[in-house]
Amino acid sequence: MTQERTGVATFKGNPLTLVGPELKAGDQAPDFTVSKNLLEQATLQDYAGKIKLISVVPSLDTGVCDAQTRRFNEEAGALGDEVIVLTISADLPFAQARWCGAAGVDRVVTLSDHKDMSFGQAYGVHIKEFRLDMRSIFVVDKNDKLTYVEYLPEMTEHPNYEKAVAAVKELL
Repeated sequence: MTQERTGVATFKGNPLTLVGPELKAGDQAPDFTVSKNLLEQATLQDYAGKIKLISVVPSLDTGVCDAQTRRFNEEAGALGDEVIVLTISADLPFAQARWCGAAGVDRVVTLSDHKDMSFGQAYGVHIKEFRLDMRSIFVVDKNDKLTYVEYLPEMTEHPNYEKAVAAVKELL
């Protein structure tokens, strides 16, 4: 049975139900299956041997999600080849590709959780009420251990960009 968590997240002050476990730094990063822009499947293992900064957004077509993805796209250029920045949302893969082209985002890999919410349920960010993923940040080391986790308590707030980037730099 899938775990449901209440009282940990809101949207404009209204309570949300998150499906899946609450992960912590030190936990093994769960595997997941998501879609790339041309509908090919991707899993955690596709990025083996890399430090992974996983930026989770509800939808790229909203202001905070747009800003978050653009910010991590800028940061990605300075982090080097050992790091991959993944942005995961429940947007359709085609919409993600269109958004990246229009926004000039070319250093972040967008992945779609739309098909079965595999990532959202494995990482405890699937919003039951909206079938979206809750804004959050995960840093995963080369051995697939979580070293930094930030679950946002309010869907419309920005994550702590500086802490997330610092967590990645500690692994370099």
